[in-house]
Amino acid sequence: MPLLPLRLSRRQFLFGGVFAGLGYMRFIESQWLSVGRHQVRLPGTEARPPLTLLQLSDFHASSIVKLDYINRAVTRALAACRPDLICLTGDYITSKWQDWAGYTKILQRLTQVAPTFGIFGNHDGGLWSIGTGFGYEDHTLVEKLLTDAGVQILHNDRIVFEARDWRLNLVGLGDDWAEEMSPYDAFPGLDVSLPTVLLSHNPDTKDALRAYHWDLMLSGHTHGGQLSLPGLGTPFAPVHDKNYVAGLKPWRDRWIHITKGIGNIHGMRFNCRPEVSVLTLV
Repeated sequence: MPLLPLRLSRRQFLFGGVFAGLGYMRFIESQWLSVGRHQVRLPGTEARPPLTLLQLSDFHASSIVKLDYINRAVTRALAACRPDLICLTGDYITSKWQDWAGYTKILQRLTQVAPTFGIFGNHDGGLWSIGTGFGYEDHTLVEKLLTDAGVQILHNDRIVFEARDWRLNLVGLGDDWAEEMSPYDAFPGLDVSLPTVLLSHNPDTKDALRAYHWDLMLSGHTHGGQLSLPGLGTPFAPVHDKNYVAGLKPWRDRWIHITKGIGNIHGMRFNCRPEVSVLTLV
């Protein structure tokens, strides 16, 4: 008996397209890791070899973003480069979390490869996090996660990092939305003769930090907009300045790098793949 041709109504066709699109955003693009690569020239006239900096951000461990995916992201990152320095720029969790031991083992893979420094994001605990009704009142648990894994936390603090004939300032700030950003504690006494890399979770903080000495800001927070819509751009990016949502951007006489991050909120990405970021400092 011959098969009858399948006939779909316009409504069925549209519903099918919507579900296919949602499936793509949820199960394909949100898991489809990319590697972003940029070269940044920092001030200094002395001859020095390139320094490889790996930036990872916005892991967002949750019931949607599982540890096996985060572990795969770390594998992809370490396969992409041999880092001299690793910087983690916040939002390790989305809300309350349980498997701290499993998470610690994953982050230890980074600290066993290169010196690793981290800051907190707005989801990691504090005023903004508890205000959502889902987070922790402070970042004690995330702090323990990082320290147990061997990550050095820069919370309104700084160090001088030395490697491969490089000496540079690393400055890390508390999260702006958590009202914990305190440049007054982090910057005084900074050696301004050295290039300075600043870790600040939210790129909108650039304007408040204009008066301070820094050459390259590393940020996350935006997820690259998470949904990048043709003709509309990134309307859902959680920043005021939509010019600084993703990538390496000049700002005055400085640079800002905003990574698209590894995880996501609500499980969806469109035209905005998750990213591990490799920066070559020259």
